[in-house]
Amino acid sequence: MQITSVAILGNTAAGKGSSGQTAVWLGKQLADRNIAYTIFTSSWPEDLEAFSDVWLIGGDGTIHYFINHYQNCDKPIALFKGGTGNDFAWKLYGDQSLEDHFKQVMNAIPKKIDAGKFNDTLFINCLGVGFDGEIVRSMKAIRLLGGHLGYLLAVVIKIFSFREYFFSISTKNNTWEEAFLLVMVVNSSRAGGGFNIAPDAMIDDGKLDMVLCKKLPVLKRLKYLPVIKKGKHMHMPFVTHSMGTSFSINTEKEMDIQADGDLYTAKDLKVEVLPAKFLFRY
Repeated sequence: MQITSVAILGNTAAGKGSSGQTAVWLGKQLADRNIAYTIFTSSWPEDLEAFSDVWLIGGDGTIHYFINHYQNCDKPIALFKGGTGNDFAWKLYGDQSLEDHFKQVMNAIPKKIDAGKFNDTLFINCLGVGFDGEIVRSMKAIRLLGGHLGYLLAVVIKIFSFREYFFSISTKNNTWEEAFLLVMVVNSSRAGGGFNIAPDAMIDDGKLDMVLCKKLPVLKRLKYLPVIKKGKHMHMPFVTHSMGTSFSINTEKEMDIQADGDLYTAKDLKVEVLPAKFLFRY
């Protein structure tokens, strides 16, 4: 699928305003190659029919907004880093310069990737319930610190104050009814600007990965934080890993939920995978 016209969708709130500069740079590269483009920042188009490709500039929150606003998008998508966490962009492109990122996108053959859905909302990187949701709520007060540093500070603060929820969780083959510190269902492997929650998770296997962490006292929470960051926790006796296509997650009361870094609240969740939902150049 040849790139002939590109909608460049920026998020002025992402990355402390750097997305505008990235949009201009990308536009120049496309113009030099005689490829038509339109930059959208303050408002995005009603539909994308006039374009062959869509390029997003932002973080996980930007791609989260996009997939929920354009749920039936069939255009090849590229994601350029411009947010605070950029975990999904890292999964697709790794750590590289903007120039190398651009070259990779221009040479890439579009590939289908999965998405997830909880209740009526789509997510593409991760879904965190309880502890992870409360971290995102806390981050609103320390957002100026930015990505990983802000997330890490929120985690440390929450480690001392969080009290585990009692969950009833079920898949097609298993049921868990107990209190958990961490309940995450992920499509990708990394969250929080660098925490390798499910290091072997794949975005094109038609499944989601669920990671559960049992109750831990404060000192053990602190001890295992760097272990989880490095993705070395999957064999630990207090961690359960399950892969599947659908999950039911219920709690005794309303809880905070984060989906790709955006905050929601709910008591009951129906989570499912949407196999090969979107087309990406990576």
